[in-house]
Amino acid sequence: MRSEVAPPAVEGILTSADIVATARSIVRQQEASGAIPWFSPIDDVPGHVDAWNHVEAAMALTVAGLGDHARRAYEWLAGVQRPDGSWPAKWVLGEVTEPGGESNHAAYVAVGVWHELLMTGDEDFARRMWPVVHKAVEFTLGLQTRRGEILWIRHEDGEAADHALLTGCSSIYQSLRCAVALADRLGHPQPDWELAADQLGHVVAEHPEAFADKSRWSMDWYYPILAGPVRGAAAERRFAARWDTFVVDGLGCRCVSDQPWVTAAESCELVMALDAAGRRDRALELFRTIQHLRHEDGSYWTGWQFEHGRHFPGDRSTYTAAAVILAADVLEGTSPGAKIFKEVAGHPLGPSTAADPTACGCALVSVANPVRTRL
Repeated sequence: MRSEVAPPAVEGILTSADIVATARSIVRQQEASGAIPWFSPIDDVPGHVDAWNHVEAAMALTVAGLGDHARRAYEWLAGVQRPDGSWPAKWVLGEVTEPGGESNHAAYVAVGVWHELLMTGDEDFARRMWPVVHKAVEFTLGLQTRRGEILWIRHEDGEAADHALLTGCSSIYQSLRCAVALADRLGHPQPDWELAADQLGHVVAEHPEAFADKSRWSMDWYYPILAGPVRGAAAERRFAARWDTFVVDGLGCRCVSDQPWVTAAESCELVMALDAAGRRDRALELFRTIQHLRHEDGSYWTGWQFEHGRHFPGDRSTYTAAAVILAADVLEGTSPGAKIFKEVAGHPLGPSTAADPTACGCALVSVANPVRTRL
């Protein structure tokens, strides 16, 4: 049985009607198949679909009360999952353009299904999606190294990448926590997944050497906080270290440190990270700031190039609208899914203890060349 969902509002910033208008901007760009691309074709250039942003958009549709469209999105995703549990990195107009399977793309379906269960109470839906989640998580964990990080992609030829990404692994940490909760709820406990999450969370928080250097991207700054591996005093230190690098007063959060470009999606993810870390006042201030990117139809421009004074890259993307809706829900805090960046199944997201401290070198055992365990 699926329950009705009331759209959130953020007092003094966005009404429930505003949120619905933003969600409808996603629906207008949803393809007939149910897939949700980054944006509808602009000047004959179509936006691509990837599983992670597709799931985020589906979550936002549920939050805004457009559950039928969200279910179409999940049904499409289940229908195009590959036998190994992955999805192609990109589709364009229904055609696969990048066939490699990214680990964080696969894992994120667990967050979406857990969120849908929280929001609607529809356990039948969760049971139908369980095989999808199970295969996706197993694919993801097939890319985990002995040290604990998860390599970012398995290429079309079956070879795994030689490096891991901090943002992706942070996201996977949250995904694994949601997957474990879903498994327990449905009577299929997965203790190995929990141990994998423990090791991954520890490596994200304590082993920067495990990840490729993507420090110019703001996501690598705030995502370890948003997804849970870093909280408390460590989160405060992380915020302080690069706040002035990435946050432009009166405009929002940059996408990358070396370009004069603020983006609504990164800003709203930072809003949720601040809220998760207990910085609600600053989160509200940033959320209010980013409303300069709202279009009159409820959609949001992806970004603003503040040196040239123009919208850049010129689209009003679905993932941006989704991030706004999810941030609004987090800030209102009353929906069943509003705490998904703070807790999972009543357990606070936060730092974890290494499941195998010898594997990451924390028990005085050298693992300079970690051996992949599940490839």
